[in-house]
Amino acid sequence: MAVAREADWSGIGWDAWKSLRVIRARLDAGADPNSSGPYYEPPLHRAAECGSPEVVRELAARVDDVDAEYEGRTALWTAVFANRRDNARILAEAGADPWRPMMNGWSPGRLSLATPTPALFGDPVGRPGLSEAELEAVAEARRLIDALGDFYYDGVAVACVAGVTAAEAARRLEAASVDAAEVDALLEDDIFEDFDENLAIIGVTDVPGGCVVSQPWGYMPYATGVTERLSAGTVCYAMYANPKSGNQGSVTRDGAIVEWDTHPGGGDPSSDASAEEILRSYLFHGRALAYCCAGAGLRLDDAAAIESPSAWVRLPERDHWR
Repeated sequence: MAVAREADWSGIGWDAWKSLRVIRARLDAGADPNSSGPYYEPPLHRAAECGSPEVVRELAARVDDVDAEYEGRTALWTAVFANRRDNARILAEAGADPWRPMMNGWSPGRLSLATPTPALFGDPVGRPGLSEAELEAVAEARRLIDALGDFYYDGVAVACVAGVTAAEAARRLEAASVDAAEVDALLEDDIFEDFDENLAIIGVTDVPGGCVVSQPWGYMPYATGVTERLSAGTVCYAMYANPKSGNQGSVTRDGAIVEWDTHPGGGDPSSDASAEEILRSYLFHGRALAYCCAGAGLRLDDAAAIESPSAWVRLPERDHWR
């Protein structure tokens, strides 16, 4: 394989990190095991996330410091966050410190206590553990993910609003009631035939902790003018599952957008993220809808509020993207 003869890490695809032959050939040709740059992480970090245990062991033996940090985290932390228990064990055997403080107090060992294998690094007695609030967050995350289940949600938009009823949400949006039979007829016919007009129709549903504003066929609950009104005096986590570009998220507090064009449940948190956000990012990794519900403190029992809203309303004519 010609790509394996290069003396750097160019051209290494995702799957190549699973091949000891490819990675060893790069190293033997002179590729630096410690290298990193503004647009790529060190080889050991990448292998910890998506590589094979054999590749992780090879790189761990060649780096200068197995606990070198990149953007505030070690390779061991990356392995734990990615639920790569096999790679995490190898890194610990190679000398990586599970209890090294980082990421706003989340050492790899403390983060492991929130995983399905809390004994990954042995008995944590005497080490910083999870608080009662964090233990409750872990339990609720597992319950919420199970409750929502798996369903196809491309093209769906939701706004999760804390402490606000569905009726109050409709009032804030100045939305008029729409008969459910009318929506059923549109869905049976072609909701996309008069798409711009039908975008004004959204669903509202009371759930424990607040309400869900949803639209199974469009992006309107994610619109800035909608979330600004919904979030008065509270917080609104919104997202649109864009079929073309992936999940687009936002957080709006008391009428002001504080996070925009995020990727809910989609990756590692930043090194300056809060301790709560770091835990939430791990617990809902790959679970965008559950992430938004949890961010607003909503405790859904199933996915009905998203798939089949309890009531439909029509937004007034105005610029909802101001």
